[in-house]
Amino acid sequence: MGATVSVHRLEVFVRNRSLFAVSAVAAAAILLAGCGTSDPEPDASADALCAAAAPSGSASEAVTVEGETGEESTATFEFPLEVGELQSSVVTEGEGDPVESGDLVSYALTAYSAETGEELGTLGYEGAEILPAQISADNPIGQIVGCATPGTRVVAAFPASDTNGAEVYVFDLLSVVPDAAWGEEQEPVEGMPDVTLDDDGAPTVTIPDAEAPTEVEIAELKVGDGATVESGDTVLVHYAGVKWSDGEVFDSSWDRDTPATFTTTGVVAGFQQALEGQTVGSQVLVVIPPEFGYGDSEGNELQDETLVFVVDILGTQHAVAAE
Repeated sequence: MGATVSVHRLEVFVRNRSLFAVSAVAAAAILLAGCGTSDPEPDASADALCAAAAPSGSASEAVTVEGETGEESTATFEFPLEVGELQSSVVTEGEGDPVESGDLVSYALTAYSAETGEELGTLGYEGAEILPAQISADNPIGQIVGCATPGTRVVAAFPASDTNGAEVYVFDLLSVVPDAAWGEEQEPVEGMPDVTLDDDGAPTVTIPDAEAPTEVEIAELKVGDGATVESGDTVLVHYAGVKWSDGEVFDSSWDRDTPATFTTTGVVAGFQQALEGQTVGSQVLVVIPPEFGYGDSEGNELQDETLVFVVDILGTQHAVAAE
């Protein structure tokens, strides 16, 4: 129970953290919720992302960190730690190619009070995964790590704000996340719609010449190796939806070039069935009769339609209990 409470407190803490002179209440909430349509346009300049990283300083350099990158850490420092401005010091450098503006990245952090040294909680490590977020020079992740390489660990020291005291993050940049499902391809299921993918992973769906099914039918097109989606999770997905009646696309995050974020319990029943129990990295094909779609939504243009969705599951964040 204690760990759950700590994570809940930390989520509230991150959502209310200010960054430089700009309030990051909305920005941090977006980061925790994944990439929605309200994300700022990422800066296309690699130089801008590199330059966005906060400089190292006496506060961030005063923190000693124990533990391996990618695992929960222990930070020690003399407190109260004076933090006048955002500072970021590299503890461990990663390997591979530097991240680029607009990349989806996975990350994890442990937070501490700079006033008392108390651990406030952790997010993003195994068992407490959080959604990937888009990195840019204009958001907090870019301002903490810049154009670092995956596997980089930094100490970030935040000054006090109107709502929070000064804090210290041990922040791990874990990986760049593909923006399309990466799991192992599966054999097609006979009788289900045909799905072809373009070079970017966007699907085209061909409806078979057959009567629409009367029950929800689900097929895994790819099976990923990530965390399992549980009921009530918040997911980050790319999806395309077409009507069985005429094959017309009625909704597509691919067309918006932005993954969507929602809870599994906040969508129609058939879509929920298609998500829960699947693993991150999977691509799922689901056929949803009206009874399990919008059949009860009087006046909805999709009320009488059997719907077909192709869903790429890019991330999941498990629900946590409130304090």
